[in-house]
Parts: sequence; structure tokens; C-alpha cells
Amino acid sequence: MATKTNPLQFIQQVRAEVAKVVWPTRREVVLTTVMVFIMATLTAIFFFVVDLLIRTGLQGLLGMFG
Repeated sequence: MATKTNPLQFIQQVRAEVAKVVWPTRREVVLTTVMVFIMATLTAIFFFVVDLLIRTGLQGLLGMFG
């Protein structure tokens, strides 16, 4: 079972852990944000093309029988 710590010790421990965090630089944040937007755009284009191919194929298939 975990031992209880008083609130002051808890805050000191939290501050010590937060001090260990390595925060990303502004450049890293901008680069990863741009990469997310690029990947989201590429994914959207991919699914648009797949949807277009499926729709065209189904319309052709239904056109032959309809």
C-alpha cells in the first residue's frame, strides 16, 4: 500500500518531476504541426481518390444492369 505524503511533500515532488520534463523547442512544435497538416491533407486526398474510384466502379456496375 502506498504511503501517504502531506500536501507540501506532494507539491515538492510534483515540482521535481516537472523540472525533469524536456519541453520541445518552438521549431520542433512548428515542424511537427506542419507535418500533421501535410499528413492529414495527404490522407484526405487518398481517401477522396479511393472514394472516387469506388463510386465510379459502382456507377459503372449499376449502369450495366440498370
